[in-house]
Amino acid sequence: MKFKSIVFAAFIFVFIAACGPSNTPEQGPTPDVAVVRTSAASTVISQFTLTAAAFTPTPSLPAETPPPLATITATLPSLAQATNAEGTAFLLCDSLSFDPDTVDVNIEDGTIMSPGQDFVKTWRVKNNGSCPWGAEYELVYAGYADEMDGQFQPLTAVVQPGTEVEISVQFKAPAEVGEYLSAWQMSNPQGITFPEAIFIKITVQ
Repeated sequence: MKFKSIVFAAFIFVFIAACGPSNTPEQGPTPDVAVVRTSAASTVISQFTLTAAAFTPTPSLPAETPPPLATITATLPSLAQATNAEGTAFLLCDSLSFDPDTVDVNIEDGTIMSPGQDFVKTWRVKNNGSCPWGAEYELVYAGYADEMDGQFQPLTAVVQPGTEVEISVQFKAPAEVGEYLSAWQMSNPQGITFPEAIFIKITVQ
């Protein structure tokens, strides 16, 4: 009887030991490898997107800056556009220039004239075109107050490009008292006027 009690007690001890808490630490559920890989890829893409958004590219400069238009124009001959009788535009090689301080050789602006007075107005101009001025070049009336019976005095020599020359017109002051302004332009043998104009201004008293 005593032996049976000992065996029964040993059985109870083994049973309790088997059912008791384990000394081995518990392990959590095994992570899903596919989920881990997807999360890592999403993190990399997010970092790349933020880096691209923060990057501002610097615009590249042209390899060579073209020269200003004024520089290009200065290298061309002095030409102006004109239109012939058929309405076709073409380049005109005739042009003149003048210095405002020396253009009036005589008869300054505002000179007082008597009614009907005859006088000759002379200007100093420069042929800054590319064609010489021959005998058939002349000054013609270009408008404003009065032509004042102006008659151009013909050129006595050929005026080469780059050369200054004095050109004159014979005038007659109007009979009416007042101020008169008259504009004149050089014209070539084809009857085409230069784009520039020169003026005379008098006062009749």
